[in-house]
Amino acid sequence: MLPKNASDPEQIIQAIYDVEEATAQALQIILERKTIKPKNRDSLIRFLQILVAHHPSKRCRRGSAELLINFDDHWSSNLSLSSQEGSKLLESVAEENHWICGKEVPRGYWLFCRGSKSETRGFSCGLWVLMHSLTVRIGDGESQSTFTSICDFIHNFFICEECREHFYEMCSSVSAPFRSARELSLWLWSTHNKVNMRLMKEEKDMGTGDPLFPKVTWPPNQLCPSCYRSSKVTDGAVDWNEDAVYQFLVNYYGKKLVSSYKETYMESLQQQEKKIVSEDSSISNAASVPIGAALGVAIASCTFGALACFWRAQQKNRKQRKNWN
Repeated sequence: MLPKNASDPEQIIQAIYDVEEATAQALQIILERKTIKPKNRDSLIRFLQILVAHHPSKRCRRGSAELLINFDDHWSSNLSLSSQEGSKLLESVAEENHWICGKEVPRGYWLFCRGSKSETRGFSCGLWVLMHSLTVRIGDGESQSTFTSICDFIHNFFICEECREHFYEMCSSVSAPFRSARELSLWLWSTHNKVNMRLMKEEKDMGTGDPLFPKVTWPPNQLCPSCYRSSKVTDGAVDWNEDAVYQFLVNYYGKKLVSSYKETYMESLQQQEKKIVSEDSSISNAASVPIGAALGVAIASCTFGALACFWRAQQKNRKQRKNWN
């Protein structure tokens, strides 16, 4: 049994919204749970730097840059968020950056990551798509730092403790630094498949899986026939053509998502909206969410180089003011 969208690779275009939603939800969780501490603030800064440079959404790149530039105003290196002062600053930054990807993004309205049951897919799916999209956009020289940033971000801020530990164990098992984006992309793809295989058994035993989107080895043959050297699968092991797999990942999580803000995407999103509304009308507990806000035109973002320079200048000025005072 294959996922509902396995026969239509173009559906990944809709995932740009879900990546935005997952980014916004991740920040909201971090703020609400007050998980930013002096010991992990640097890992969040490094992850935001990757988002500024490589997030597939222009408005998320801009929102991440704004948060990064003002980061020390909200979380100084010696600030404990358990203090009264820290709580006030936390409330301030939550109010200012609640919409990190823009106020046009409605909450809880998944498209590509929409499960057939309310407790399936959604945020975790969007986060996986985000991580895959980052690994196919980076340069070779960024592969090791991106790997470290992703691993540290999940370890410090993902809300599922069991998931955090499993992911961190897989990160810790890597023995040599990554030398290229290809190596990192294939590692994340392989890691995702290992997670799917583990969850496949758990969902079968506990009956918690999504019947329309069961966990499978990815990509299925229908999406990428050239990814398989042989049609035979022995004890769950596939003879992969990794060159074809990498090209699939670049096209699927890179090129298709990059073009998603074009007019053709907006038209397809409107059609999908009508379809989803029609489906929801037959479900008694479905929530109605205005999708019109999701069709806002993306705002052009600043280049990462300019932002980095500006951010460094900001930090330098703060230090000078501090020394002067």
